[in-house]
Amino acid sequence: MAEKHQKVSADIIYTKVDEAPELASGSLLPIIRAFLKSSNITIDLKDISLSGRILAKFPSYLSKDQIRPDDLNLLGEIVKSPGANVIKLPNISASVPQLNSAIAELRDHGFNVPEYPESPETAEEQNIKDIYLQILGSAVNPVLREGNSDRRVPYAVKEFAKKNPHSMGNWSSESKTHVSTMGEDDFFSNETSVTVSEKSAGLVSIQFVSENGKVEVLKDNIKLEAGDVVDATMMRKKALRQFITNQIEDAKNKGILFSLHLKSTMMKVSDPIIFGHVVSVFFDKVFSKYDTLFAEIGVEPKNGLGELLEKVETLDEPLQSEIKKDIQDCMDEGPDLYMVDSTRGITNLHVPSDVIIDASMPALIRGGGKGWDNDGNERDAKCVIPDSSYAALYDETIEFCKENGAFDPSTMGTVSNVGLMAKKAQEYGSHPQTFVGSGKGAISIIDANGSKIIEQNVEDGDIWRMCLTRDTAIRDWVKLAVDRASSTGAATIFWLNQMRSHDAELIKKVHQYLEDYNTDDLKIEIMSPREATRSSLMYIAKGEDTVSVTGNVLRDYITDLFPIMEVGTSAKMLSIVPLMNGGKMFETGAGGSAPKHVQQMISEGHLRWDSLGEFCAIAASLEFVREDKNNTRAGILANTLDRAIEKLLDKRQSPSRKLGEIDNRGSHFYLALYWAQEIGKQDEDKELQDKFLSIYKKLWAAEQSITDELLSAQGQTIDLGGYYDTQKEKVEIAMRPSPTFTTIIDEII
Repeated sequence: MAEKHQKVSADIIYTKVDEAPELASGSLLPIIRAFLKSSNITIDLKDISLSGRILAKFPSYLSKDQIRPDDLNLLGEIVKSPGANVIKLPNISASVPQLNSAIAELRDHGFNVPEYPESPETAEEQNIKDIYLQILGSAVNPVLREGNSDRRVPYAVKEFAKKNPHSMGNWSSESKTHVSTMGEDDFFSNETSVTVSEKSAGLVSIQFVSENGKVEVLKDNIKLEAGDVVDATMMRKKALRQFITNQIEDAKNKGILFSLHLKSTMMKVSDPIIFGHVVSVFFDKVFSKYDTLFAEIGVEPKNGLGELLEKVETLDEPLQSEIKKDIQDCMDEGPDLYMVDSTRGITNLHVPSDVIIDASMPALIRGGGKGWDNDGNERDAKCVIPDSSYAALYDETIEFCKENGAFDPSTMGTVSNVGLMAKKAQEYGSHPQTFVGSGKGAISIIDANGSKIIEQNVEDGDIWRMCLTRDTAIRDWVKLAVDRASSTGAATIFWLNQMRSHDAELIKKVHQYLEDYNTDDLKIEIMSPREATRSSLMYIAKGEDTVSVTGNVLRDYITDLFPIMEVGTSAKMLSIVPLMNGGKMFETGAGGSAPKHVQQMISEGHLRWDSLGEFCAIAASLEFVREDKNNTRAGILANTLDRAIEKLLDKRQSPSRKLGEIDNRGSHFYLALYWAQEIGKQDEDKELQDKFLSIYKKLWAAEQSITDELLSAQGQTIDLGGYYDTQKEKVEIAMRPSPTFTTIIDEII
């Protein structure tokens, strides 16, 4: 029987998210709805924000009028439906501190959701924690990504960057900046991977057998299908802590900044644990001296220095001052720390969600290999990336820049990406199968016949995980790679390392599935990540393009690193996800949800978030409506929106960072102006032409009044009614401050 999925309720599904992109939606979405209404194109809004996800999971704690639908679960079904058309904006991948802040705000707003129990003592508390664990980290993307990704910089954005190159830091061959990674006893070196046989297919379990023979089932009922690739690996606690100790000492000796680069949001189980080890090693004297006290007051190293300082503030004197002095002594004795915010004293070790490798490493590379110290000075840095699986991407790029200098955005080529991410592929789907060793023994994956698929010995504190990559996802990934190689004519490189167990299994499948296509005239190669990085850098330095074909984690890293070098930001990337059942999802804002933009908006009334990624996604989504629904007007709207975007860029009417200049709301006005103008100029649909020519004339005539009203709204503090749980009415006041513009848009029929 065919599998049934949620019926798609609208032509386009837009997403309610968090922080800057959500504020921007308060201005942009009314414009989009108005322009599409005349063409009978419907838009539905689904809430995948952090606060919305929390409320959806705890209906029994809420009053009847407070209960929210579980839109994430609903969207998870919609993306499996033919014809699904989803525009997915960036949402918060919450760390524990962010989760606690959101819970506190919701409780202040009258929602009686339970607090997060860090250390559950009852069955009820354990159940609450288990529910919150579904919300922590990257809880959204694995649910929605029912296809592999095609990420690229839109043509108009790339051309604008060439004509108007952004600044790049100067690289010196004498730079001391470098990458340090374990290379042994880490996830890369300990990995074992197999392709599931027909005999082992079915429901499998993960078991821990202690050295005295006691058996503990860690997880069961994991479904494996023949052809899937399953991996098991671990990171040794002792080796990790010794590695960290060595790197702290080396950074001190070299006189450079110590910086840590992880992905504690997406890798929401393993990376916070690693982060905690770094914090506790750096402040070893403090954690050793006060271990009993810290246990009593609930200090968790994995929540960072920031939470430690907050909990210390609750203690009485003189103990509080004594601990603060010991913390400062550790900082004085150790190397200077890489700062997230020098003005506020926020270090690289304060908050785990601030340690986002695919944001921090590209920024450092674009800046000439420099980080900021506590005094706001630029310094060379040691970039500590504990696991060596993907560290070569950044190591090779840094060494290339030392040899050749910074890239020139006006001439460099582009690196697009085809990413294997469907069906929770690889590490990003490992969270439910990640465990910390509770003692000496062995962790095994056991098939339904009782046979061991993989077995690995562990010790207390070792981090063990199982990853799974579906065969159907791999087949689709190879097909998408061939399609991109054919459509671009560019060198297309599978970033796979024969010396890595998982990649070796994928390489076999890539060779097998490439035989289904005629690739005679295509430039398709397989290289290790280090070789592929060097090759891609050489291509783009010559102004040539390449297509990177990668796994799930490298997809994230590459689609931040290269766009930040090419166009100054990854927020302008467009990610098209051809869903495996026939729909499409359009992801925007690879640069995240920009909390600093919100801080500026609240304090100054200026939102510098650039909605260019959303503009491009809307155009692509409309083009899919044309294809899927045979709606010719959708095609007209898509083509005219593309031309409006080009005009917006050419006239440099994107948001400025500075108060008193054009911001997000102003750029939305000019997009509406140029879009109406372009629709009014086309001659395929006379009714549309007449309608939008009239709208354009109204907007053009009112331009000065509208821009004056928008600018006058800046320079004052803004009350949004909350940070995670903003009030709709207050957001509308803040994001639609021009009565003239609002009236013209709302009168469109």
